[in-house]
Amino acid sequence: MSRNRTRLGIAGATALGLVAALLTGCGSDGDAGGGVTKLTFAASTFGDPGRGPKLTAWLDEFNKSQDKVQVSAAAVPYPTFGQTVLTQMGSGQGPDLVRFDMPEFEAAADAGLIAPLDKLVDVSKYDLIKQPDQFMVHDGVRHGIIFEASNYAMFYNADLIPTPPTTYDQFFSTAKSLTKGDVYGLAFRQTEAEEAGVWQDIFNYVYGFGGAWSDGKNLTINSPENLKGLQAYKDLYDANVIPRGADAATFRRMFAEGKVGMELNNGGYVTATRGQNPNLKFSVAPIPFPVRKQGAILAPIVINEASEAKEEAATFIRWALEPQNQIKLQEILGASSVATTTQRSAEALEETPFLTVFDELTESSLPQIVLGFEAKTPDIRKVVVQNVIAALQGKVDLKSALDRAQQQATELVS
Repeated sequence: MSRNRTRLGIAGATALGLVAALLTGCGSDGDAGGGVTKLTFAASTFGDPGRGPKLTAWLDEFNKSQDKVQVSAAAVPYPTFGQTVLTQMGSGQGPDLVRFDMPEFEAAADAGLIAPLDKLVDVSKYDLIKQPDQFMVHDGVRHGIIFEASNYAMFYNADLIPTPPTTYDQFFSTAKSLTKGDVYGLAFRQTEAEEAGVWQDIFNYVYGFGGAWSDGKNLTINSPENLKGLQAYKDLYDANVIPRGADAATFRRMFAEGKVGMELNNGGYVTATRGQNPNLKFSVAPIPFPVRKQGAILAPIVINEASEAKEEAATFIRWALEPQNQIKLQEILGASSVATTTQRSAEALEETPFLTVFDELTESSLPQIVLGFEAKTPDIRKVVVQNVIAALQGKVDLKSALDRAQQQATELVS
């Protein structure tokens, strides 16, 4: 994948003291413990109450299989993860291995903080899933391996919706017919306070109606296709089929309580939904928009350029890519995909038959970044969301809002 590269100033951010202490000393214990190299792997998911303990046990399996390398987990809270880890890496320290989300991955790659993997991991040995894997390579240089890919789909209450909609018109009419009293047909984020979440939501409307934020070289925010997709989003807002003003935590709880009929979300939401209401009868189907293209949460695993033990860190990545370990990782992650092609177990499919829906969407899913302007995505996102919300609130018509966003974003990246 080719892109405009921008070096970022990262070291100026302030890290949290306690977490920083956990992440210092890349490969510093290389001669400790009778020649055992001790590494640190940082990931916000290690702190997940559902998946964290299972991921730690998976890591223990690696440690038991090795006599020269040991990897310990560092659970950094999601809200401070990017700032903390990038600050550490920018100062030449930090964890040896990192599970990044895409914006931080792009920022670290642009700043030269990630070690190239081409000479450390021979990817030709593995059956990598091509669609998400392409975003791990920048200008011919591989910087990451997919750790988790979580595709977006349509979640629906199967008691309220026996047959899921398969077109946007059906989607609209279903949302409208279900909205009665304290029950809403649909929910999505629509406030500036949830900027990142609004971006995730409107991404599906833009790409699902044949649009894109750029052509790889130029921004296309105000393209006719984008206008059509975002008009569909606004039409639903104007139809009062959503709980206006409700944040994601609120309307997801409402979905679990049977008070929201549909929501577009990623595979990671399956476990959370069951955690809120194990008895909820819900299912998943592809997003019923004209084009089968939707967002995905991509989380690469990378090696810190500052690590003194890159080969040992690569040993872990190569172990993680072995078929049996990929299968175990996918079972832990649930409805997400991993780096390679795997087969779901009969037990998993019996418990969650719609897992195959997520898996089949992998080849048509895209990370929620602006292609060609990856490191500038947060800035572009802010401009787009501000203007789209202004249109929702009736302050400006949608076409004018997108024209303004196009102009403002173009000035930002020039």
